[in-house]
Formats: sequence, C-alpha cells, structure tokens
Amino acid sequence: MSRKEIPIFFACDDNFVKFTAVSLCSIKENANRDHDYKIYVLHTGITEKMMNVLYDMQDENFTVVFRDVTDYLESIAEKLPIRDYYSKTTYFRIFIAEMYPEYDKAIYIDSDTVVCGDISEFYNTDIGDCYIGACREQVMLQTKEFGDYVEKVVGVDRHNFFNAGILLINCDEFRTHFVLDKFIHYLNMYNFAVTQDEDYLNLICKDRVCWIDSRWNTETYGEELFPPEEAKMIHYIMVNKPWHYADCRYSDVFWKYAEKTVVCGEIKALIDGYTEEDREKDRESSKRLVKLALSEIEREDNFMQRQNAERDPGRVAILKKIEEYEKAGRFSEDVEDDPPTKPLLPDDINYLPKDPVSAAKTKLAFTAARRFADKLIADKKLIIKEIRGVENLSALHTGAVITCNHFNAFDSFAVQIAYEAAEQKKRRLYRVIREGNYTSFPGFYGFLMRNCYTLPLASNHKTLKKFMEAADTVLKRGHFLLIYPEQSMWWNYRKPKPLKNGAFIFACRNNVPVVPIFITMKDSDIVGEDGFFVQEYTIHIEKPITQDRTLPYSKAVRQMADENYEVWKQIYEREYNIPLFYTTET
Repeated sequence: MSRKEIPIFFACDDNFVKFTAVSLCSIKENANRDHDYKIYVLHTGITEKMMNVLYDMQDENFTVVFRDVTDYLESIAEKLPIRDYYSKTTYFRIFIAEMYPEYDKAIYIDSDTVVCGDISEFYNTDIGDCYIGACREQVMLQTKEFGDYVEKVVGVDRHNFFNAGILLINCDEFRTHFVLDKFIHYLNMYNFAVTQDEDYLNLICKDRVCWIDSRWNTETYGEELFPPEEAKMIHYIMVNKPWHYADCRYSDVFWKYAEKTVVCGEIKALIDGYTEEDREKDRESSKRLVKLALSEIEREDNFMQRQNAERDPGRVAILKKIEEYEKAGRFSEDVEDDPPTKPLLPDDINYLPKDPVSAAKTKLAFTAARRFADKLIADKKLIIKEIRGVENLSALHTGAVITCNHFNAFDSFAVQIAYEAAEQKKRRLYRVIREGNYTSFPGFYGFLMRNCYTLPLASNHKTLKKFMEAADTVLKRGHFLLIYPEQSMWWNYRKPKPLKNGAFIFACRNNVPVVPIFITMKDSDIVGEDGFFVQEYTIHIEKPITQDRTLPYSKAVRQMADENYEVWKQIYEREYNIPLFYTTET
C-alpha cells in the first residue's frame, strides 16, 4: 500500500531561502513519518548553492523540488497589469492549483515560520467545499485601524479575515471556481496596498474559509492567545523577526531549529549586523502601514467605493440605512419603504374562507407562487444550498409556530421549500404578513399576498380580533403558522435581531411548540442584476421549543422568545465563525 504524499509549497527568493531551510527543518522534526512529503520551492531565481542547502535536507520521507515560475508568469503576462510580480513571491501561492492539476489540495507556508506540530495533521483537516483552510489574522482583530481597513476597503469582516502565512488550499475548488481568474480580475481593477495578496485572497475566498485552530498560525503580534508551548506553528510576521531582534517573541523556538541547519551562522550574522538605524526604519515602516490603512479608508475611490458605484444605488442606500439603524438600536423598524398602508377593516377580509371561489383563488395563487419560486431557482436568483434538521419538522404531530429571520422578500419561499421537504402533507403552512402587504401591493405580488395562505396582521382593533381568532384556529387544527418575530425586514442582514413576543404569545395561547428556523447566507459566484452577489441559503431547522408550564404566562412567553433568540445566536456564531455583537451605541 503506497503512502500518502503531502505537497507543501514555499515561495521565496535567494535571500530568503535560508529561512525556508529553518522552517523545513522544523517540519521534518515534527512530521508523521507514515507519510511522504514533497517540498516545492517556487521562485524566479535561486542560486545552485542555496538550492543545495535544501537538497541536502532530503531523506526517505522528504523530497525537495525547485520550480522557477518565470515561464509560467510569462505565459499569463498579458492578463496581468503592468506591475513587477516577478519579485512578489507571496503571490505565487495563488498559482499553485493551476500549476499542479494533479493535486486536489496542498499546503502553502511562508518561510518566516517554524512548525512545532505534525504538519500532516494540518493537511488532513477536512475543509469540505471551502476554498481554503486558514487561521484568523490577529493584526486585523487586535488593531482598530487595520480592522477598519479590511471592513471599509476590502469588504471583509475583521473577524473573518485570515492570515495567508499557512493555507490548506482546496485546489479542486480553486480550479472549479476560477480563483486565479478572479485574482487577475481584481488585480487589474484595484491595487490593494496594505496586505496586498492577502487582501485579494480574502476578498475572493469570503464565505469560503474553513477556520482552523489559531495554534496553527501563532503570530508574533499583539496579545498572546494561548501558552507558547501549545503553538503548532509560529509565524514571525511583519518586522518581528528573530534574526533582527534578540528579544523577539518565541525567538528561542526559531533558534532551536536554526542551529540544526548549515545556514545558522549566516543567519546569526544578520542579527549581529542589524543596527539601530535598521530598527528605526522598522518602527517607521510600522507607522507608515497604519497611515496607509487610514488613507485607504479615506480614499473616495477605494475598492468598496468603486464596488458600490457599480451597484444598484437603492440597495447601497439600504445597506447604509441598516448600518445607521443598527447603531441606533432601531431593530424593529423597516429600512425599505413599503406602499402606503390602507387599514384593513373587518368587512374587507374573511381570514379562513371556505367558499369555492376563494378556494380556487388560493389554489391558483399557490400554484403561481410555486412556479415563480421554481423560476427564481432555475435562474439562480434563489439558491438553496442545504436544508438541515428537516427531521425536527417532520416529527411534529401538532400545529406549531415557525419562526424565521427576515432578510429578503423571497425568504418565505425558502421556508416553504423546507416545509415541503418535511413532507407534512396533512398540515398547511400559513404566513403572517403585514397589513400593507395585503391591502396595498398591486399586481401579481398583491394577488399572492391576498390569496396564498396568508393572515394579514391588522391595525384596526376589530379586524385584529378576527386575525387572532384565525391564527388560533390554524394552530388548533394542527397547521403551521410562519411568523417573523423580528418584526422588520433588513435586506441580506445576517445577524439575528431582538425578537418581539407575538409569535410566542400564539404558541402559549394554543399550547403548541415553536420551531425556530434560521437561514444563513454565503456569497455565490453569481452577480445579480443589482450588482451584489446572489446569496446561497442554508436553512437550519432546529428542535421545537416548548412552553414551560411552571412559569406565569408572561414569563413563559418571554422564556420561549429568549430560547428562540439563543438558538439563532448559536447558529449565527457557529456558521459564520464570529461572535455576535451589535454596533448599537446606546
């Protein structure tokens, strides 16, 4: 039985290859010898002398291959903007998947690293269909200026920005989703100046990152996250180099491996020759990087500003309004202008009609809505990637209140599809809608709003009483009632908003469970007509929440609401891999 081959890529020049030797030494010492390792060094000019340093480190498990990428770069030169990418070796990692089609995944690692753990453990991480496996960039998390930069310029949440110093590259996904072509597109479009290739990679891989334990990228920066002995890889980032500073954090670990290489003397000469003037240049360099980040934020034509200029201005304005409303804590208010609301009077509606004409309208509306949803799916305007927890809905033998986060006019179609997947054929799904949606929407949408198993919430007291009776009847008959307890719809807003009591009052009044549904989103590869990426939905159907009968009624209602919110919060934090927080200033 042949042993697994693990491909590991470095990219460096002749001056930096000595540090590659140190990193390789650490990898060899800690790697599982049940595997074979092929070490590739991508470059555009390394001397034979320095190549021999790494060749001499080969053994029965480790093979070293040098690959001059000059020819490859020249083959795609016409696609690249006129900039000197031959000298920017860190960009080479983006070419790995295309240059080596025989690999389905590969490791890329910077040379300013030492690996204290078994690198095969990192390689064997299951990253599914994510583009990469990576660790969070602490510089963005721990320094406000850089965090603001990646959010306001690159368009990536500071909690979801990765450091590209060690990557588990899903080569199959890179090729399938044309990551190299996207890189070249953005390269021609905008010059990211702060972290350069890391900015491009984070932009392209947004929502497609499998987050790996930060011990695999322990950065010599800011606050320590865990004891140094737990580090599986140490990354000497920015100016924090042990060959320049004797007091560099974790320098003892670096020298432990450096002293086992033939280039140790050459590296020690660097620290001996590093002057105070050099250190002052480092300090100035660090200050300039912060200033650069701030200047990029202030640029009127920075990347995000350019993106927004090409997008639907109405949608851009809505996102700005959402940002303002979150800061003000106005979570229950809509950010989009609905048609003027006409009060719904008691004689204007029969909530649960039984006459043949109404039944025919309902059947027609439902059929039209299903065809409309199918067309959205076929046209990739509605993308449902996965439905999880359908058994939680299938197992119900009573009526139930279904709650869902509200972020799109079409999200009820996603809930309908989840309901159909549960095969609850004896139960219908009714939807509580806003009064204005029922009374004021014209045309096709108005027809659906008025006839497709909808219960409009009325402002008139007598009509509201009829609404309450109808909702109670639906639940007592064993049907499902979809209610959006956030009360407002914020377009593509991913966080759960505070919940109102209404849905849980109905659950307690009728002694039925609440089934929390939370829909998470990812950018797809498809750009919609509004200039934004169409979202891929994952529908999470969670276990039913039941009323605590030992509590007073009002507390039981709030208990169900709080439990629902906590369920949503856990899904949000698990799926997006970030803590839930709001920018609310009050």
